[in-house]
Amino acid sequence: MMFQSLLYDHLDELMATYSSTMTSDIRLAIHAMLTCHTEQNGYSQWHCQHRTTFDWLEKQQRKLLPIDYFMVTFTLPAELRPLAKGFPKQIYQAMFTVSASIIKDFADRAKSMGETIGFTSVLHTHNRRRDLHPHIHMVVTGGGFDTNKRQWIHCKNQYLFNAFALANVWRARLLSHITDTLKLTIPRQLPPKWVVDCRHVGRGKSALLYLSKYLYRGVLADNDILYEDNGNITFRYLDSQTKTYQTRTLPVVRFLWLILQHVLPKGLRRVRDYGLLRGHSKHQLQQIQFAFMIAGQLTLPALEDKPISRKADYFCPCCHHLMRCLGVFRPR
Repeated sequence: MMFQSLLYDHLDELMATYSSTMTSDIRLAIHAMLTCHTEQNGYSQWHCQHRTTFDWLEKQQRKLLPIDYFMVTFTLPAELRPLAKGFPKQIYQAMFTVSASIIKDFADRAKSMGETIGFTSVLHTHNRRRDLHPHIHMVVTGGGFDTNKRQWIHCKNQYLFNAFALANVWRARLLSHITDTLKLTIPRQLPPKWVVDCRHVGRGKSALLYLSKYLYRGVLADNDILYEDNGNITFRYLDSQTKTYQTRTLPVVRFLWLILQHVLPKGLRRVRDYGLLRGHSKHQLQQIQFAFMIAGQLTLPALEDKPISRKADYFCPCCHHLMRCLGVFRPR
């Protein structure tokens, strides 16, 4: 059962129920979904190309270092989610800006790290049940490069930063940014303690393999939509606690709106690199990799050339691996 088909069949009811709360970006997304694979837009043919990892993993292997990696997750509290619904571009941009500034400042003050670290931030807007739950997953190098000594400084004892300290600063800075910079009104009742998770996720390539499943995934795959019955849709999700699949059933229109609320504002970059992982730091990163290679601690994997040059990621709905474009056909 495809989301596009459900959207087409229940469009009138969806618009009647949620039109007043739809952003222009959601309206554009609906139009794009409804005209996809139709004569209006032409069509393309794709062939499933089974690869062992997603495109993100292949890209990150070119930046691989034989070091510990950490995943830091900054979560927007439930009380501020209405602001994210009303001002998604401003709030999501603020989350990127503030979380990046926090990691940079903590790294600058850490005595056990070098001057320059690297990290990649990825925005997710949903939890496993697909409710609105904005958070940023951040992949951070376990250490940094000391430009004076020209050597890599490793984190000690698989420890990056104190999660409670990160959470306190996250709360103070984000609220300040929302009120002082964005000039938005925040709710009176806010939790005194916010959540930032900081955990060690492995070393080298094994860490990247672990992280790849978190970072690049759609909101809901078509094969997770199980069935429609009496005007309700049932879909499955993997429970984080039990590691087993659970199901959730909603009226069709409510289900459509549940998914559509995760449409990102036009022009918002969901993935961003910082520090050593930025494109501008490519030369410095290659020098660090070369030093590890000379020490016999790093061998970069041989990577295949890209089958196509593409502006967007397309993955097989069955195996979720990269697909090759066989051609684009325009209407006459």
